[in-house]
Order: sequence, then structure tokens, then C-alpha cells
Amino acid sequence: MAKNTILGIDIGTDRLKLALVDSDVVMQTAAAKMPENLMREGRITSIDTMSGLISATMKESGIKASRAALVLPNESVYIKNVRMPMMTTDQLVYNLPFEFNDYITGEIKDYVFDYAVLPDDDAEEKPAEETAEKTESPDNEEEETLNLMAVGAERALIDESAEMLRKAGLSLEKAAPAICSYITLIREQYDTLSQYTNEFCILDLGFEATRMYMFEGDRHVATRVIEAGLSSLVRVIADLYGVEEHLAHTYLQSDFENCLEREECRESYDNIAVELMRAMNFYRFSNPDSSLSDMWMCGGGAQIHPLNEAIGGMLDMRLHTASELVHDGDNIPDCNSFVQAIGIACE
Repeated sequence: MAKNTILGIDIGTDRLKLALVDSDVVMQTAAAKMPENLMREGRITSIDTMSGLISATMKESGIKASRAALVLPNESVYIKNVRMPMMTTDQLVYNLPFEFNDYITGEIKDYVFDYAVLPDDDAEEKPAEETAEKTESPDNEEEETLNLMAVGAERALIDESAEMLRKAGLSLEKAAPAICSYITLIREQYDTLSQYTNEFCILDLGFEATRMYMFEGDRHVATRVIEAGLSSLVRVIADLYGVEEHLAHTYLQSDFENCLEREECRESYDNIAVELMRAMNFYRFSNPDSSLSDMWMCGGGAQIHPLNEAIGGMLDMRLHTASELVHDGDNIPDCNSFVQAIGIACE
């Protein structure tokens, strides 16, 4: 097993996705259907069941790994862009939690915090310690600051995640929200992506919800959540055929009797597209200098071509597959579904 090999894990409401990655090269991927209600409101309801599913999926797909990187659910983390006075790493670790006073409930000691130093527009990214040394020079009269993306998560969530992975034979090396996965991939492929624009929208067409992540370069600007996903399409198909939603889900996946082209399904696509248009219009109103015109599609819904057509027509944007964000992504089967797992594992 390669020294840098790590297993990226993305636990969704509908599917578990695994990606074995060596540096930025994807070695293997695997997915499994999630048992009903195993993931609820961003929390795993049974770590024993979840660890068993991870172990079984690794065994069935022949994946061998000892280290793991986990995508944390959006509902369970706080993310904030902050600018702080220049300070050493030790000072930053002490002061960072206070930036979340208006967000978290309970005791600060019940949360863990981390950060990434973001480059200023006119400066290259530097570690906090290196930049702090610069401010200690007596010749430097201008006060400098640190531009950070800060993340906070419940300590209990991290501990539960580590225990779950331990039971699956894995050690938790890294845990971060989906935004961090996307930032890593944007940085990896920036030379290629920048031919389009310096603004990126990554659209995650998930099962319970659809999320729009906006970036300026590798800087996260905003996230918009649409409370409509593939589950609404499953319900439409269930009504069409008079079957239970579990069976309707298999119809969706196999495009049973070309059901994804049915008029009722197209109405569902249009409803999702309209909600996305409203969210995009609000973003552009709030950011009048934005010239955002490109969108990268990922998640299970990225495979549904009529849905993509409805979104592209309603938003009048250039659509790309999320495989463009991944090294050699065109050669990875169903790459769009594994983007978060791949990004979290890249080093």
C-alpha cells in the first residue's frame, strides 16, 4: 500500500461513496446504498451499522486502506471567513474559537476548530508563522492581517466519527466539510479551470437537497441550499407507477421505461431549475460585481440529462461536469458522484 494512500469517505443520505486516492490520483472508487434513516439530519444514527457498511463495501470492492478522510455533513459544521490581526499559530489557535461566539451554543470546549490561510488578492499564501515573523520587523509600520477560512465542529461528532472508522479498521486522519473538498480540487485544477473564469459555482444535486457553492478563485463566498433533490423525483415516479418509493428509486436509477423523459418528471426538473434560478438571482443581487457564468455539476442528479438541460436553460449558464475538477476525471466511472470523497482525500 502506497504511503500517501488514503480513503476518502462521503456519507450521503442515499449513498455511501468511497474513493481511494494516492496524492491526487484516484486508484479505486466504490459506492453502496445507504439503509433507510441511517443518516438523519446530518448525523449517523448507528455507528455500528455505518462501520459495518463501510467494511462490507471495502471488502466487496477489494479496497485496502488504513487511513481515512471523512466529509463532514454540512448540517454539523460552522464555516466562516474571517480576517484577524497577524499572530502566531499558538495565538491563532487560542483566539479562533471566539470568532464563533455568535454561532455555537453550549461551551466552547465542546467544539473543535481549524482554519486555512487564504491568500490575499495581491499576495501569495503563506503559513501563519512565516507571515507573523514579518510583522515583528521594526521597519514594518503597516499593520497586517490574516485572511482565514475557519471551521468549527462538535467534538462529539469528531469522536463518534473516529470511533466509527476505528470499528471499520480505519484511522481518521482528516475530517472537513464538503467546501474543503471543492477548494482542494479547485486549487489542483486551477490552471485549467481559470481559462473559463475566476468565479466558480459547484452544484451538488443531492438526494434530499440541492446545494450551490460559490467560489471566487479558491475562496468560498456563499452556499445556497434548495430544499429539493432527487427524493422529490422519486415521489413523482412512485405516483406515476403506483409503487412504493423504494421501488421507484430503482426505476429512477435504471431509467425504467424511459421514465426520466416523462412529462411529470420534466415538471419536477423545471421546479428544481426555477428554485435554482431564484437562488442565483439573489446571489447576483447581493454581489453586483459578480460575473459568475460557469457551473460544475456533481452528485447523483448530474447523471440525469433532462434535469441538466432544464437547469442550463433556466439559468443561462455554461454547464460543466464535475469530472473536470478531478485529475483524469473523464476516466473515472461515475466520477461526478465521487467528487467530495476524492477532494477530501487529496493531499
